Amino acid sequence: MAEAPAKIETQRITLTVNGQEHAEEVEPRMLLVHFLRDQLGLTGTHVGCDTSQCGACVVDVNGKTTKSCTMFAVQADGAEITTIEGLASEGAYHPVQEGFWEMHGLQCGYCTPGMIMSSVALLKRNPHPSEQEIRHELEGNICRCTGYQNIVRAVQYAADKMGESGAASAD
Repeated sequence: MAEAPAKIETQRITLTVNGQEHAEEVEPRMLLVHFLRDQLGLTGTHVGCDTSQCGACVVDVNGKTTKSCTMFAVQADGAEITTIEGLASEGAYHPVQEGFWEMHGLQCGYCTPGMIMSSVALLKRNPHPSEQEIRHELEGNICRCTGYQNIVRAVQYAADKMGESGAASAD
């Protein structure tokens, strides 16, 4: 007589994603990237290499960039997460998103969400990075299409735009 398959145990987690609280049942081995994509339908976070090399899956977890293919969803219990879908505000692109559009910082677009999330984190820490600092920050993100020059320009565009809006709000 064949044995019945073992029941897969789940764990309840509660986390806030893009400002919205979610309480969900997940398998302990489910990666955060799959939770975001498959359970929440947030498909902007991409699965690239499954080895944490490419950076397509970068999200913000409690204020830190995290490769969501290296974190289990249960590890994010109680966390605040921002994905690429959470950057735009009231229908307006984040300056980094706008920079990628205006400066042609994307081609196929597969790496773009991770590049943007990493760039947003950089500009929070360093509002006026040099070209070398931008390139260094994005070393953990691989793009096979662009050659990176327009990506660097996109981040510089965003830094300038954010500097202008910061100066305007200081007046």
